[in-house]
Formats: sequence, structure tokens, C-alpha cells
Amino acid sequence: MSESTIEAIKSVSNLAENLVGSEIIKIAGEINARIASGENIINLTIGDFDPAIYPLPKALLNEIVAAYEAGHTNYPQANGMEVLRASVASYVRERQALSYDKDDILISGGARPLIYAAYRALVNQGDKVIFPIPSWNNNHYTYLNFAEPVIVESLPGNKFLPTAADLQPHLKDAALVALCSPLNPTGTSFTKQGLTDICDLIIAENKTREGQKPLYLLYDQIYSALTLGKTKHYDPVSLRPEMREYTIYVDGISKAFAATGVRVGWAFGPTKVIAKMKALLSHVGAWSPKPEQIATAAFLNRTEAVDATIQKHRDMISERVNKLFNGFSALREIGYPVDAIQAEGAMYLTVKIDLIGKTTNDGELLKDAKDVTMFLIKYAGVGIVPFYCFGASRENPWFRISVGTLKTESISVVIDNLRAALSQFKK
Repeated sequence: MSESTIEAIKSVSNLAENLVGSEIIKIAGEINARIASGENIINLTIGDFDPAIYPLPKALLNEIVAAYEAGHTNYPQANGMEVLRASVASYVRERQALSYDKDDILISGGARPLIYAAYRALVNQGDKVIFPIPSWNNNHYTYLNFAEPVIVESLPGNKFLPTAADLQPHLKDAALVALCSPLNPTGTSFTKQGLTDICDLIIAENKTREGQKPLYLLYDQIYSALTLGKTKHYDPVSLRPEMREYTIYVDGISKAFAATGVRVGWAFGPTKVIAKMKALLSHVGAWSPKPEQIATAAFLNRTEAVDATIQKHRDMISERVNKLFNGFSALREIGYPVDAIQAEGAMYLTVKIDLIGKTTNDGELLKDAKDVTMFLIKYAGVGIVPFYCFGASRENPWFRISVGTLKTESISVVIDNLRAALSQFKK
């Protein structure tokens, strides 16, 4: 057998062979390698929190330790510990005025398995899944489900959020619309009217599907507690109660409580859909650890501690994104090829660094956003994530800055370093 024939024989499944890895992790890996070799780089790529800056709430940490000491180290219930599901039901009722029974809530090891389960429960092979770009991982979940991606490109004029007009032409025969607010990667949030208009479209579409599988909405609100300034979080069922039978919510403690490694997420929605998601995950074993579940249940019931943690994190994030926004605005005003969109939630700032097609003083042509990313790492000592990591084209000049690992004293360093690196492109 020739070498070319051997090479042509695949050793893994077609799905595995063609699966694209996380572009964010690739960039972060390159940055970490440079840091390990001695380069001084401020890494603002990963949507995570530095525990030295955002420590786990002490009350939650104490509950976790207590749960381990109490011996809660065997298997949890398949759909999550009843005490946690009851606590989440109360939390959702108090925070969003949404009434869901504990049996309509599913617990998992963070939000990711829940999103995967929702796709698997609702989407058949070849079905259409509608999602905006930029958005986090919907392209990968669609691929994993052998579904047909229907990509809606959102524009900076609407803060990179899809509008009802953007979605309307694609709803017929679609199985799922996947939305997130506040949005990863942009840190922007749906307005009341914007989300209401989308809900009205889905309701109208489903009225045409009597006796057929409805069009569902997957609503990722993992950043809902972290709205900034005067921004208010809106959700589909609160705006349009008819959306209850079509909406699957995904949420958890990862972002609001800077508990990304604790791995407690929850979904809630229509009884039958949640039951099928439970069945799917029971075969995957994507459970949240039992001690963490017991601890989270106790912590969520401590209203004062929860409120204090959320407010503290909002204040810390607001300080960082606002200072960065002001820094970018100042650079733009004096002729640098940058722009920014005011953050409204999450832990991100959206910035534009318009260098594609330009040539550096060293004679290097910056052909696409990857080249710009590497230029910023090399010459500004700053690592940020280009929007192509979220489904956009490599010619897109917009980037995500994550502030979860950013020290306040480093903000001026970031802006000064960018000013120095971009000075050769100033108008």
C-alpha cells in the first residue's frame, strides 16, 4: 500500500476529522508560549476570571468545603440535586419573576453541556439552526449536530445584535434560533423592543406550524446578572408569556460569581424538552459535582451574599471596561485607527483596530485579522481575540477584550502600549 493511500485512510470519524478546534485557545496558547519564553504580554483573550483579582465568594467557598466534609462525594441525581433545583427555581422566581417547577430545571457541569443537550434534543440532522455572528460556539454546536447553519451577520450599527428583520427571512423550516444576551463576545445586550420583536416573529412562525415541531429559542443568559450601568436584562418569557413553550434558558454561577471552575450550570424550559435533555446528559455523565451542587443551593439562598457578590463584580468590570472604552475613544479622537462600543454587560469590550491591508514600518503586510492579532501581541504586548474566532470573516477588524484577568493598574499600560504600536498608522 502506497504512502499516499495510507495517508488517505482516515483513522478517526468524519466528525472528528473535520472538527475545528477553538481559535481562542489557539491564540491563548501562542501567547502563553511567548510568556513562558520571557515576553511581557497582557493576555486579555480568555473569558475567565483571575482568582487573585476576582476570588470565589467566601460564603460559597465555605459551603463547598462544608459539603465535602459532610461526605457529599457520591453520585448526584441525574438531573441535579433536588435541593439545588428548588433553590434555582426560587432564584429565577425572585430575580426574573419566572415561575418554573424544580422538575423543569436541569443541572449540569456548567452551561456547555446544557447547550449541547439542547441542540441534540431539538435539532435533527440537516435541520436549520439560525444564529448571529459574532457569537460564541454556535457554529461548532451546529456542526456537532450535523445541522445546517443559517448565519446572520450582525452589524456594529446595532451593537452586533441581530434584529427581527435580520432573522425573519430565515425562520421558515428552521428548528432553532440561538441567542445570547448580554452577548459573548460583544458585551452588548438586547433592548426590550429588540427582543420583543424577535419573540413576536417566533410566535407568529409557530402559529403556522400546527401539528408540527415548533421553532425553539435557545436563550443563553449566563451573563444576565452582569449588566452594566443602566442596562437592564430582558428575557423572552417575561416579555411574551407565549414564548414559554418555545424557550430554553441556559444560566449558571460561572460568570456572576466568578466561579468558572466550580462547574454549576442550569437550564430550564418546557417540561418535555428538559426531560429529553436530562435523558441525553444521563448517558454523557456531564454532572456537576455533588458537593458543589449542595454548596450552590445554600449560597443562592443567601440573598445578601449573592447581591453583594454580583454588585462587587459589576463594579469591578464596569471600572475596567469604562476605562478601556475611554482610552480607545481618546486614541480615536487623535487619529488612531481604532473604535469601541460601550459595554452593556458581561466582561467584554468590543473594539475596532483597523489595520487590515496596512503595511508596518518593518514592511510586513497585515493581510487579515490574524496578522493584526499577532502584530498586537508582538509590538503592543497585548493579546485580544479577533471576531473571526466567533464566526466572522478574517477580514473583520473587530476584536473582543476580556477584563476578567485585567488589573486596574494595567489598563493604562494597555492603552500606552497600543498607542506606541499604532503610532505608525496614525492619520
